[in-house]
Amino acid sequence: MTTGIETLGGAEQPVPVPGRPVPGRPVPGLVPGLVPEAGPAVSTTSSAPDPIDDAMALASELHAALSGVLLGTPVAVTTAVIAALSGTHLLIEDVPGVGKTVLARALAAALGAELSRVQGHPDLLPSDITGVTVFSPDTATWEFRPGPVFANIVLLDEMNRTPPRTQSALLESMEEQQVSVDGESWPLPRPHLVIGTQNPVGQLGTYPLAESQLDRFGLSTSIGYPDAEVETQLVLHNGGRFALDSLTPVADTDRWERAIDATARVHVVHQVAEYAVALVRATRSTGSVRLGASPRAAISLLRSAQAHAVLSARRYVTPGDVQAVAVASLSHRLIAEGSGGEGPVLVGRVIADTPAPTT
Repeated sequence: MTTGIETLGGAEQPVPVPGRPVPGRPVPGLVPGLVPEAGPAVSTTSSAPDPIDDAMALASELHAALSGVLLGTPVAVTTAVIAALSGTHLLIEDVPGVGKTVLARALAAALGAELSRVQGHPDLLPSDITGVTVFSPDTATWEFRPGPVFANIVLLDEMNRTPPRTQSALLESMEEQQVSVDGESWPLPRPHLVIGTQNPVGQLGTYPLAESQLDRFGLSTSIGYPDAEVETQLVLHNGGRFALDSLTPVADTDRWERAIDATARVHVVHQVAEYAVALVRATRSTGSVRLGASPRAAISLLRSAQAHAVLSARRYVTPGDVQAVAVASLSHRLIAEGSGGEGPVLVGRVIADTPAPTT
C-alpha cells in the first residue's frame, strides 16, 4: 500500500502550506549557468496576475481548504493538491471508512468543479460509465447519452469491486481525454481528473487492477487511521464529511486549468530531468521487480515534481522535488515477485542508490 508523498528513506514528509514568494527577492538555490534566460520585460502596471504566481496562490488556498476537511492527513492532502496542479489522475488505496470519498468530494468542491460519482460493484457495465447510444423515436435517429465520465472530476469509488471489463472502460478516457462509443469519439471536459478508490486486494469481492489501469494513475496515496485526538474531533462532527457543506470553493475550472498550464511551464534543468529518468529506469532492475515503471511514469514523475515545486512556492524543480513525489508516482506501478505491498520500499531503495545531481 502506497503512502503518498515521501522523501529519501521512505519517511513521510508533509509539505507545509507554502507562502507567496517575495517579489524582487532572488530565488535561492539556483546554480549559475542553469538559470533560465530572462524573458521580455513585463509592465508592473498590468493587472493580470503572473500565471505561476497565481498557481502558487491556488496551491496554498487549496491545501488550506482540504486540510480543514481531512484532519490529520497532511500527506494525502498534499498528494491530492499535487494531482490537481499537475492534472494527474489519483488512486487512493485504503481500508473502508477512513475518508477516501470525502477527500475526492472535498477536492471537487474546493475547485468548483463538477463531480460525478460511480459506485463500483460486480454488475457495473462499461456503458454505465462511458454512456450509451439510444434510438430516439421522435427524431428517428440514434443519440448519444453521456455517462458519468463526462465531468471534470470523476470518482470511481471502490473501483476494484468492478470486473476487469468495466475497469477497462476508463483506459481511453484517462489517457486520451475522450470516449469512443459505437465508432464515434466524444471529447471530455477540461480539466479532467479521475480519482479511483480501492480497498486492499484480498478483501471480499475485490478484483486486482490490471497493470495498464494502474499505469494510468499518476499518483497514489493512502489515508490511514487517524490518531485518537483527530478521531475524537470527527465523532464530534468537526472536519470530515461534516465540513463539506461549509467548504468554500477557492477556484473555478478556468482558474484550475490555467494553474495546470502554468505548472507545466515550471523550469526543469536537463540534469534534473535526467535524474527523474534514472530513477524510473532503475525500478526496472531493482530487487524482485517483475514489471518496472514505464516511460509514461517518467513523464508523470516530472509533471508531479513541477507541481511539488509550485506547492513549495518555487519556479524551478530541484532533485528534492523529484524525490518527494517518487513514492507516490512510482510505487503503485511496480509489480514484484512474491507478496505485494513492496512498492514504497523498492522506490525508497532506488532513491538511496541513485546519485542525485547537485543543482
